[in-house]
This record gives sequence, structure tokens and C-alpha cells, in this order.
Amino acid sequence: MVKKLIDGSCRAMAVVMVVALALMVVLVFTNVVLRYGFNSGIAISEELSRWLFVWMTFLGAVVALNEHGHLGSDAMVSRLPVAGKKLCLAIGHLLMLYCCWLLLQGSMEQVKVNWDTTSAAMEASVGLYFYASGAVCAVGSGIVLLHELWRLATGKLREDELIGVRESEDMPTGNPH
Repeated sequence: MVKKLIDGSCRAMAVVMVVALALMVVLVFTNVVLRYGFNSGIAISEELSRWLFVWMTFLGAVVALNEHGHLGSDAMVSRLPVAGKKLCLAIGHLLMLYCCWLLLQGSMEQVKVNWDTTSAAMEASVGLYFYASGAVCAVGSGIVLLHELWRLATGKLREDELIGVRESEDMPTGNPH
């Protein structure tokens, strides 16, 4: 049930990322055409595009973590016995949880400091609409990591899930033959 909730949230984040990317393309393209063709432009285009890019990056990090899509190396861990793989996974996830905690702390401090600061073009709260992206990433990533640690502790992780890295040969291709 928790996995379905996490996967559903990640699908929603993916939709938000697609919309953000489409909006960025439209804003930047329109702004370029207006600047070179009509010597005008959209005042908020650059700022909003930059903010959308930051949100896309942080949401994408959560989605990639859930899908085990981040880069990694399994040269040592793949040679370990199952107990060694479990230990390495637990240590790695605990270290990543600590990083999530640091990201959450730093993001929340930036949100507090910049709550009343408004952006130049959009006049929106920099703390709420910009720095909160780090907090969302930290919480989302933390939930994914805690769920995987729970599955590890309860013995529900299969052996092939103990290594989060997939070699390019292991990836599905378009041609099954």
C-alpha cells in the first residue's frame, strides 16, 4: 500500500515535471521571438523558467531515487554475499537519510530567511516558491528511503533489489529478440 502511494506520488511528480518543461519551452521560445522580432518580451519569463527548472530538478531526483535511476557502481557490492549486500544497502540508505535531513534543515532555514523576500519580476516569495523545493525533495526522498529500509528490515526486499544499480545490458530494449 505504501509502495502504491509512493509510486502514485512519483507519477504525479513526473506529470508536474512534464508540464514545467513544456511551460519553460513555451516561455523561453516566446520570449526569444518577442525580443528579436518585436523588441519586447515577457518580464517574468526568465525568472519563472529558472524556478521551474529548479523544481524539475528536485522532483526528478525523488522520482529517480524511487526508480533506482541514479548513477552508481556495483563492482564491489555485487560480489558480496547476501548479508554483505544487505549491510551495504542499509549503510547507504542511512547515509542518504542523513543527507536528506541536512537538505531539509538547510532548505527550511532558507525558507525562513527568504519568506518575506520577493523576486524581482514576479514579486513572489522566494522562500515559499523557490527554496521550498529543497524541502519537498528531502521529504520525498526520505520517504522513499525509509520505505526501502522498512522492506529490508522486514525481509521483503528480494535479492535482486539489494543492488540499486542496473547495468545497461540489464535494461529492457525495444526489440525482444
